[in-house]
Amino acid sequence: MDIQVIKVHGSNNDFYLIDEMNGNLPITEEERSALSVAVCRRTKEEGADGILFVQASSTCDAKMRIFNSDGTEASMCGNGLRCVGRYVSEKLGKDQLVIETMKADLAVRKEAEIFPDIPTYRVEISPVLKSTKALPMNTDMGEIIHERLPFLDDELIFTALSVPNPHLISIVGKEVLATDKQERIAKYVNGENEWFPDGVNVSFINVMGDQSIFVRTYERGVGFTNACGTAMSASSLVTKWEENLEDEVLLDVYNPGGMVKCHVHDLPEKTWIDLIGNATYEYKQTLTVDLEAKKIHFGERESFENETKAYDAFVSHVKNIIEAI
Repeated sequence: MDIQVIKVHGSNNDFYLIDEMNGNLPITEEERSALSVAVCRRTKEEGADGILFVQASSTCDAKMRIFNSDGTEASMCGNGLRCVGRYVSEKLGKDQLVIETMKADLAVRKEAEIFPDIPTYRVEISPVLKSTKALPMNTDMGEIIHERLPFLDDELIFTALSVPNPHLISIVGKEVLATDKQERIAKYVNGENEWFPDGVNVSFINVMGDQSIFVRTYERGVGFTNACGTAMSASSLVTKWEENLEDEVLLDVYNPGGMVKCHVHDLPEKTWIDLIGNATYEYKQTLTVDLEAKKIHFGERESFENETKAYDAFVSHVKNIIEAI
């Protein structure tokens, strides 16, 4: 079976995008999971954080399914949604879309470039759920907002929320970022433990200035990632709460893979975040897949060289800003 893919990334959170809008692949759900594991396995030249399956929708412009590199299906992916939004936008010739995801139909629209020659899209991140049941988490606490969790760490303050992916977030100083605390905590809550039966994404925030933060995320099903869209969105909301910022604050969110902007809407009637950032194409490729033999051949690439160069320039620009701060 030959599968056409586009290698894409949002903030260097990278994926293989597969178009199923004209008909789904002739594979079972188990095979879809196995395909994700096999295709995403990292080598020197191939691999990714996950696969974006773009499908037809009866209610929206398209439907997105996202499978992590370990074969698990995620309910949402903000960086992936920007890439899917761009693909569907260009396919349908529309600058504003609604994309169906596992738990919500989300608005997507084309935006002004975040940096020269960087295709940029705004995506809605919602719903925001504070209940520990939504994570889920085994605890008598209904919410965890600015709380110590001694079973994880004696000093750190945590907030937990779902957007709708589950996140455990702590604002820390640079000295904590330099330790192994985040990795230790993340591996514990994503292994066998009594608190988080399905695991949870773990993010550390360092506040860089009034309108800027740095976020590093250990993503459930992936590990440390260059960026996690829902984590950056949730982290922006937590920063708004912790730093007492205005209800509609716009933050620059830096990450190991680049930078995005998060527009927080924390209003009495509804809370959501708009995630604004790149949707970059790296190359097109044909995969020849033999699921029975568990063999995959990666074909020749057709590169989007100009987009890659533009994003490299953006990353250099971002690194200079971080170093200056």
